[in-house]
Amino acid sequence: MIPLSEPSLGGNEARYLRECIDTGYVSSAGPFVGRFEREFAAAVGAPRAVACASGTAALHVALLAAGAGPGSVVAVSDFTFIASANAAHYTGAALLLVDSEPETWNMNTELLHDEVVRRARLGRPIPDIVEVVHVLGHPARMEPLFELRDRFWIDIVEDAAESLGASWTEGTLAGRQVGTAGGAGCFSFNGNKIITAGGGGAIVTADHELADVAARLSDQAKAPGEHYRHDDVGFNYRLTNIAAAVASAQLEQLPDKVAAKRALAARYRESLRPLPVTPPPSADWADPTFWLYSILLDDPGLDPAKLVAALAADGIQTRRLWPPLHDQRPYRSADRIGGAVADDLYRRGLSLPSSAHLSEHDQRTVVAALASILAAS
Repeated sequence: MIPLSEPSLGGNEARYLRECIDTGYVSSAGPFVGRFEREFAAAVGAPRAVACASGTAALHVALLAAGAGPGSVVAVSDFTFIASANAAHYTGAALLLVDSEPETWNMNTELLHDEVVRRARLGRPIPDIVEVVHVLGHPARMEPLFELRDRFWIDIVEDAAESLGASWTEGTLAGRQVGTAGGAGCFSFNGNKIITAGGGGAIVTADHELADVAARLSDQAKAPGEHYRHDDVGFNYRLTNIAAAVASAQLEQLPDKVAAKRALAARYRESLRPLPVTPPPSADWADPTFWLYSILLDDPGLDPAKLVAALAADGIQTRRLWPPLHDQRPYRSADRIGGAVADDLYRRGLSLPSSAHLSEHDQRTVVAALASILAAS
């Protein structure tokens, strides 16, 4: 089987894990947690990082720290993995689902901007927070959100779980990495992400007060000073020293992993050119990392689920893109703006094997199998 995405563990992971075991620091107390926070913040260009047990935990805490809660509204990308919406729902906030733009598959931030201005003019409620997802490794268009922030004091939380290492190359954010444009940026280190700790997540921010709140909430909201005093309802969202050790070893390899993902994408783009498929976005103002190389089938009559099954029969693991949140049972009644683009992405989308260490031979096998199945369809 050629897997969809599997971790590459070729660095100091075993050595650092042995250090944890030898010293007895296997839980959330231990030197690798602080080390990883410092090094991760530096790697993405942020002043602070707070390590968490998962990317979802990072989003939950970041949204709470930004003020999400009952009576507030969080605008969320409609086309995203459901964890993005779940984290906002945990806070008690209402959701506003926002359709994608065809150019990047990310939240249509211009559509949201115009709708917020219209609702404000009519005296209708507007979002308190925008949770913008950088989907599948591609940065979102942020300038319309900055206008909303400056005009209506709307906070921005970035869900960068899939886009570590991606950056903007033009405009006001030129040279900046995803996760550093809003009030907080959240990352995931799940097993299929660009770097992994087997799980885990992190919040990055330039707001030291927000970082302090996030760190406190992640550690059961312990009050400073006396033990077992807590001044809020907190969470057991701390990253373990063992996970931080793996993450630290993975972080040392980040530049090579990002380069490998981009090289993989370049080869896919060239070899798939003759086929009736649309490649993933790569805007001229962005430098994406192509977390999962995902295509759209040009023939709307083709069922991607059948392609997934046919490729699996050839020993190739692929995956459909997510159904939009407005079509997920927990969020069918949520307020939303648009949805046709998210529907189309789901109807035509397919993610191909994208492990950073995928060999060129296996990549050619994937393309040949896809070409054969498409020709027979």
